Amino acid sequence: MNSRISQRYWLVAMLMALVILTLFAANLGPVKLSFYTLLTRSGEEGSWHIWLNIRLPRVLLATLIGAALAVSGAIMQGLFRNPLADPGLLGISTGAALCVALAILFPLPLTGVLKLYGHTLAAFGGSIAVCCLLYALSKTGHGNLTRLLLTGIALNALAGAAIGVISYISDDQQLRQFSLWSMGSLGQAQWSTLIIAASLILPAIAIGLRLSRLLNILQLGDEEAHYLGVNVESVKLGLLMLSALLIGTAVAMSGIIGFIGLVIPHLIRLQLGSDHRWLLPGSVLGGACLLLLADTLARTLASPAEIPVGLITSLLGGPYFLWLILRQREIPRA
Repeated sequence: MNSRISQRYWLVAMLMALVILTLFAANLGPVKLSFYTLLTRSGEEGSWHIWLNIRLPRVLLATLIGAALAVSGAIMQGLFRNPLADPGLLGISTGAALCVALAILFPLPLTGVLKLYGHTLAAFGGSIAVCCLLYALSKTGHGNLTRLLLTGIALNALAGAAIGVISYISDDQQLRQFSLWSMGSLGQAQWSTLIIAASLILPAIAIGLRLSRLLNILQLGDEEAHYLGVNVESVKLGLLMLSALLIGTAVAMSGIIGFIGLVIPHLIRLQLGSDHRWLLPGSVLGGACLLLLADTLARTLASPAEIPVGLITSLLGGPYFLWLILRQREIPRA
């Protein structure tokens, strides 16, 4: 009981930190805003417009993308029973990026909403395609997760090579567009993109939370889970598809933002334990806080210029990843 109370306190504390960080992040930037001006609307109309139509959508999108990346990482770490597993290792992120690169190089004649969100559809299709291919290839190994991981690494390398070829043959404008997108950015956040992201990410996270008990059972091993009445293959496929949906949507909306899916689940596991009923909600809040903090730094450190948020997360996550590798023997299993 004491452990549960402690876990609830941690979740409440992270939720409060997220609310406070959201309030301050929405007021920080090249144009300084104040809570008093926004509440009373006593300032210029332009200040209210900046806060409502530029800052707030970006802040909310950062929380959604951060939560999606962290939950996807937590799911994959639980699926592979390895706290060093990450969706990027399976080639899902690179597969989504490859389809976006193709969409930039060969834009499709789309109209209406499809034209506005063509990259979103491309990234989602790429992530789902890689996920389905991984599952189909893994079945030849009778569900062996090690074989699945190695297959994902191979697909990751192939997709990365294809992206290099596309970058080489693209023109200057296409190369710049893809280069900026590949470094990760939330600068294109709007209410319309926020609504699309929320319509995909929020249901996926809700489903992931409902599957947390089954994810706990999978930690016992495939045979034990089968004896407990779990359809192991169906659950694994569902978890892979869910992770693909989360990471594909995140890549489509913000580009490639690394290490959140690795760092946050590990830190939350150290505080809340390996029970996914607590780990997944903690990852939602932790991922949202980390990406929101990183995006705020990206907007303010070099103001009025902007640093790609993917560079900020790489600077934070790269050394942490090396530290995890150096002390791998001490890392608790998921």
